[in-house]
Amino acid sequence: MTNPIDERLTDAQNELFEWIKDYIKNFNHSPSIRQMMSAMGLKSPAPIQSRLKHLQDKGYISWQEGKARTLQLISEIKDGSVPILGSVAAGGLIEAFSDLDEHLDIGDVLYKKGVFALTVNGDSMIDAFIADGDMVLMEPVNDSNYLRNGTIVSAMLPGSGTTLKYFFKSGNQVRLEAANQNYEPIIVNADEISIQGKLLAVWRKV
Repeated sequence: MTNPIDERLTDAQNELFEWIKDYIKNFNHSPSIRQMMSAMGLKSPAPIQSRLKHLQDKGYISWQEGKARTLQLISEIKDGSVPILGSVAAGGLIEAFSDLDEHLDIGDVLYKKGVFALTVNGDSMIDAFIADGDMVLMEPVNDSNYLRNGTIVSAMLPGSGTTLKYFFKSGNQVRLEAANQNYEPIIVNADEISIQGKLLAVWRKV
């Protein structure tokens, strides 16, 4: 049984929203544009994309335009939160984590795993599609000996700061490489560095 039509939604928007909710409940993932077109009896994707945009603007869904599989119900992600522990440099080095002062809503399962979020400052990881202002979700690293070379990590150099880079280790030496040819690698001894987390996801507000 569907909920009463919300005053903020048109009949068409509400029809699609209720169908999406039922689909995600039954299949545990979001539908494709083509599936939504079929369900709504439409032959063009344009009306579907328009309705999705309105649903997003009105706060019912999270969606990257043109990518239906990124669709999420806001009601499904608002109950969990990930602590935002500060900023991480994607350029030079900046101060380490600041005091916790806010949370990024993302979902219970990530929160239970100890995941934390950092705001990216700088463009040194731009070729890895991580831009200035993005939020990166990091999974805690308890033992860097088990990290694979090429993993993107948040690393702290005591007395210098925290940075987001590719991690490479050879013997007792660690090399932190940028995803931007304008930045030189940072090379240090393994005992001079602390790896706080490895990249789990990138959160970009659009």
